[in-house]
Amino acid sequence: MMGETAGKIRIITKKAEETRVLAGILARECLKVPLRKEALVIGLEGELGAGKTCFVKGFAERLGVKETITSPTFVLLKIFKLSRKKFKRLIHIDAYRINSVKELKALGWEKFLKDPQNIIIIEWTDKARGILPKNYLQAKFEHFKENERKIIFSARGKK
Repeated sequence: MMGETAGKIRIITKKAEETRVLAGILARECLKVPLRKEALVIGLEGELGAGKTCFVKGFAERLGVKETITSPTFVLLKIFKLSRKKFKRLIHIDAYRINSVKELKALGWEKFLKDPQNIIIIEWTDKARGILPKNYLQAKFEHFKENERKIIFSARGKK
């Protein structure tokens, strides 16, 4: 189920497979985006178990990542090489255990962000508010009903 209001798109997925398929569709569309001056960033928010990592799995699979995708909660980030002409790396960051943006900077955030051939997916963007780029895609995950998730997409931009 899909709805759109005031620059936001709301989608309900009824099982994990639907969430992965939705992510794959977004990945396919990201490949069509012209290269920018910096990395393409997708921010994910939502409580534990809301489907963020499931979404990343579907996104990565669509980009051809063969490795098993797990939440990098304890290692904080994982980098996957992509065999695409436009994008060379998918960087998956889990900021759940981050206490300050200084920790993200220490991981190489600014270097990752400067490279337009990177796609960065960052979970728990509320912990990274001070260093997010001017423009990025935000996806907020909410438990809706049993096994259902509401995913609200919105383009974020600073003027």
